[in-house]
Amino acid sequence: MSLDTLPLPHSDLDPFSIAFFDDPFPDHERLREAGPVVWLERYGIYGVARYAEVHQVLNDWATFCSSRGVGLQDFSREKPWRQPSLVLETDPPEHDRARKVLARVLSPVTMRELRAGFAEAADALLQNIIGRQIDGMADLAEAFPLSVFPDRIGLRQDGREHLLPYAGLAFNAFGPDNALRREAMDRAMPHIAWVTEQCRRENLAPDSLGARIHAAADTGEITSDEATLLVRSLLTAGIDTTVNGIGAALYCLARFPDQFQALRADPKLARNAFEEAVRFESPVQTFFRTTTREVELSGTTIPEGAKVLMFLASANRDPRRWDRPDSYDIARKTSGHVGFGSGVHMCVGQLVARLEGEVVLEALARHATSIEITGQPVRAYNNTLRGLKSLPLRIS
Repeated sequence: MSLDTLPLPHSDLDPFSIAFFDDPFPDHERLREAGPVVWLERYGIYGVARYAEVHQVLNDWATFCSSRGVGLQDFSREKPWRQPSLVLETDPPEHDRARKVLARVLSPVTMRELRAGFAEAADALLQNIIGRQIDGMADLAEAFPLSVFPDRIGLRQDGREHLLPYAGLAFNAFGPDNALRREAMDRAMPHIAWVTEQCRRENLAPDSLGARIHAAADTGEITSDEATLLVRSLLTAGIDTTVNGIGAALYCLARFPDQFQALRADPKLARNAFEEAVRFESPVQTFFRTTTREVELSGTTIPEGAKVLMFLASANRDPRRWDRPDSYDIARKTSGHVGFGSGVHMCVGQLVARLEGEVVLEALARHATSIEITGQPVRAYNNTLRGLKSLPLRIS
């Protein structure tokens, strides 16, 4: 039987169910073993769970587009729940114009400017929690990004409690019309209103990263309204995924004490320890694309206008790509993981996330001798993100 006549595997899996979120890894394996492309009956969509196909879809924006929505909604058939993101939900050339502005504002030079202040803040935070019983999420994974990043964006102090719920809403909205999405939408209005208002030029501190984005409107690169949307994108991409990335690293280091001791022995492994946690736990679990034409993908013909669900987390543990994929190894060569995406739509906040993750883990390696879980971690449920609501820890 030739490859192009192989039957398309079907699955009745609900990848947006609480049962799946609690333990997705066995289902990931079943999807990978079923075939390179799987028909997900519940939603009438195609799924790809192997690394090769996920990587191919991510890197072919012309065939697998983002402009029709990176969630289950098809923007060509349904009205988007919000004004689409200029970077996440557009394709070239429109995407490139906006991305160029963000890339300049979040350049490696900017990261070097931010490093000393971020490292000082991480040091102070770690010294304050050594020897204490803490919630690793609230007291560290959330506290650190919220203590440094909104200031650099230029946000005022009051109202920042809206930031995490807003980001959670955006990622929940990519899923189906389930309880998680409906509950998030029901609570959305005050968060949307506050974030939208704070992203306007007049509400941002001078010489902040947000102000630098708005400065691009003065040169005609973008419009003033587009600048507001780009600041919004920065908030969405730069906080929630960073929180869950740091939380994942803490959770991994506490479960794998040999890896924490390796980090203590060589704090320069902090960047890779964070990167490996992103691969291992994949804070961003899934994204959708929509086909712009009929296409053959690994022997399966997919029609135009089809939704394709990419299981990023499954790709990051595909044994076809990774040796010992279910082991957390801070010495691993992590390049190529899709935890931040790949191709033209790679996460705009990745440099910030990596910087924040690195300085936190460096500080942890310098100041702590042990990190242990002291109670039952509680998972946070989201249609797109994987993370913890609470992580009882003692850092000594």
